[in-house]
Amino acid sequence: MVRAETAPHGVMSRLACTIWAGNVRVFVKGTRTDDDQAWVYRHEARVTEHAPCTPRVLWEVEAGGWQLYGYEYVEGRYPDLSPGSGDLARLMGVLALMSERPWPEELRKKPLHTRWTGFLPEPAPPGLQGRELAHTDLSPHNMLVTAGGLVLLDWALACPAPGWADAALAVPRLISAGHTPEQAERVARQVPAYRAADPDDLNLFARTLLNAWEAWERTRPMAHRAALTAAAREWAVHRGTNPFPE
Repeated sequence: MVRAETAPHGVMSRLACTIWAGNVRVFVKGTRTDDDQAWVYRHEARVTEHAPCTPRVLWEVEAGGWQLYGYEYVEGRYPDLSPGSGDLARLMGVLALMSERPWPEELRKKPLHTRWTGFLPEPAPPGLQGRELAHTDLSPHNMLVTAGGLVLLDWALACPAPGWADAALAVPRLISAGHTPEQAERVARQVPAYRAADPDDLNLFARTLLNAWEAWERTRPMAHRAALTAAAREWAVHRGTNPFPE
């Protein structure tokens, strides 16, 4: 017997579901081959070949005008990122591992500092031009805590970035989950790359993130963006940066 169940919230794919075939479960996502974003699905599948702590692609199919990717099914729960949660160490352990992974240069993708063109000075400071593998979309809905540890899902926005970038991007998520900026940074410093980052680079990163998220909240509003932008503002102010540079 074969049956399918549509994936819950947090999934933006044209098609995302769990398929049962007897006792075997596979998570399937995909889109039409003529979709302008079809390349994103291919990119994500290739990134997972290099990324740690992620479900692997089991198969790829292109037929009937659709391209589909079957991923390992992961049984788990969304993490708790609130202060005192045991999931915080699990997340930082994964981010520390990722911070040491170089970007697979055979995969062409704009680096994070290029994604932020218009919000950063030109040329971007060298400290923000790293070439490590970064996830960049650390929503708790893109993570699962399993019996074997924390797994990161949805690598569609993965790109080259400084090794500390994902830990820095986690800071507003932690603030939004109830941490003060000081507490959030204390958690992020569990990642050695973040702990060693140049404070000036982190200041610029915090300001740039806020400016970018504010702009996207105006031009591409989504329900979750207001709270995250408010958290990013808290972080930028905490780091003593001017959120509105002239």
